[in-house]
Amino acid sequence: MSHPAPSWASVRRSERLAGTPAVRRGADWWLVSPSGSMLAQDPVFTGELDDFAADLAAADRAVAEVRAQGKAARKARS
Repeated sequence: MSHPAPSWASVRRSERLAGTPAVRRGADWWLVSPSGSMLAQDPVFTGELDDFAADLAAADRAVAEVRAQGKAARKARS
C-alpha cells in the first residue's frame, strides 16, 4: 500500500529518525522540510537509513534492558 508524501506539519517529532528530516512511511523513506517533501530513492542511501534505524532500535532495547535490570536490582535490595 502506498503512503502519501508527508508534510512538514503532519510529521511529529517522534516520527523523525533521531531528529533528522528522514521519515519512514510504509516501505519508503522521505526527507521532509518546511519547503516540501522528497522521496529518497537512492538504494545506498535508503539502505544506510535502514541500518541506522535498526541500530537505534537495538540501542533503545539495550538501554531499556539495562534500566529494567537496575530497577530489579534496586527492588531486590529493598
